Amino acid sequence: MTGAKGYHSYRGRESKLKIFLAILLCLVILAAAAFIVLQEHIVFDERGVPHLEIPWQQEEPDPAPLEAEAPEAPELDLIIQEPPGPPAVYAFSLASGPVTRANWTATAGGALLSSAVPYNAVAVTLKDAAGKVYYDSGAALPQAVKVKKDTAEVLAEIAGEEKSLVSIARLSCLLDPVTARVNVTDMGLKNTSGYAFYDGKNHTWLDPAKARTVEFLTALALEAADMGFDELLLTDVSYPTEGKVHKIAYTGEEVLSDNVAALLQALKTALEPYEILLSIELPEAVLATGPDETAGLDLNKIAPLVDRVYAVTEPAMAETLGAAVKAVSETTDFVPELALEDQAAEGKSCLILPQGAA
Repeated sequence: MTGAKGYHSYRGRESKLKIFLAILLCLVILAAAAFIVLQEHIVFDERGVPHLEIPWQQEEPDPAPLEAEAPEAPELDLIIQEPPGPPAVYAFSLASGPVTRANWTATAGGALLSSAVPYNAVAVTLKDAAGKVYYDSGAALPQAVKVKKDTAEVLAEIAGEEKSLVSIARLSCLLDPVTARVNVTDMGLKNTSGYAFYDGKNHTWLDPAKARTVEFLTALALEAADMGFDELLLTDVSYPTEGKVHKIAYTGEEVLSDNVAALLQALKTALEPYEILLSIELPEAVLATGPDETAGLDLNKIAPLVDRVYAVTEPAMAETLGAAVKAVSETTDFVPELALEDQAAEGKSCLILPQGAA
């Protein structure tokens, strides 16, 4: 059967048109995509003119110039100068007893005018090992105070603001035949029977572990500071070592050196508001050979609590003893107590004892 006229020719034209339109649509889509992609790489120069920068055509930026290396600092030889220590102490001693105008003038005049030693300090005994107090003390027992009419005036010259020498106050502490005998219960060292302990020389002692003893010695120390003394030199700071010491009824800590250290700490604390050095006199053997357990003396516990350690010795031992003190405490100085003026060495501190006192 014959089909409709012209059918085949019409079908061919429609197929070609569809192909053409499909190709055109793909080209439009590709052009749009390319435009979008290229738009991300369009940049404007400083005049506002757009141009295309394709990533693979961009030149690598020049590397940042290296900073010039700083020249090495020259090595410096630093010399650290330690602050100079205190000047050497050349001290002479007044004889034990009430200070008077006559003995002060005679002793000071002889020391300063006729001696080859360049004295710059004087040591005055305020309380001795007999329990006597040589100034008008409000803390001591009235029967212990021994003064002369001009004692207060002369002490004011020695320790006051107008003084010409460094002033050192010697204060005997625990060996006290007066106070310990009167105040046995509250202050004195007792024996196992409950009575006052007497050493081999029939002397009584204060007990460093008793609160009243600490209060008493602190009061004396503060009086010396109030008088204007530059240094407080404590002597007889120990337990007795002679006599029937095995019969002592010890109180306080079992280790006796702890009681002595506690007493020193209390004195150190009380004197902190004052510009006064705290020093102690120790037996030579404690520095040279080690602690004395009977006496309650241990340099390792004592030296860090004081500014200076004194000891009666010979010039040949001074350097050894000084090294022993420094080995325990770098901030604590050693001062030898010498019997004769001609034993003094230039540049070395010393305290010259009254003749015949060593």
